[in-house]
Amino acid sequence: QVQLVESGGGLVQAGGSLRLACVASGSIDSILTMGWYRQAPGNPRELVAAIGSGGSANYADSVKGRFTISRDNAKNTVYLQMNSLKPEDTSVYYCNALIRTTTLLTYWGRGTQVTVSS
Repeated sequence: QVQLVESGGGLVQAGGSLRLACVASGSIDSILTMGWYRQAPGNPRELVAAIGSGGSANYADSVKGRFTISRDNAKNTVYLQMNSLKPEDTSVYYCNALIRTTTLLTYWGRGTQVTVSS
């Protein structure tokens, strides 16, 4: 059984910063890609940032230059440092990981709320 647990969400004023973390646990052989998605009410879930096992990262255009994704492979953890937050960043943020156990599957966390006030 694999679980992804996010932490670090909350309420912040525009221009502020938050750091999200997501820990993967369970019978994990290896973790390939890890990433963050977000979904605001009435909108589809969208990719925010993703990072490969070697550290290569890609970002949504809307967060480039403001958000940084990183990972600690020894801790099975992915981080999202969010700076210069805007009200339009308000969403539930979900952790996502492609994990090899006895099979290769995509797992999701339950999400953490990020609210940016103007």
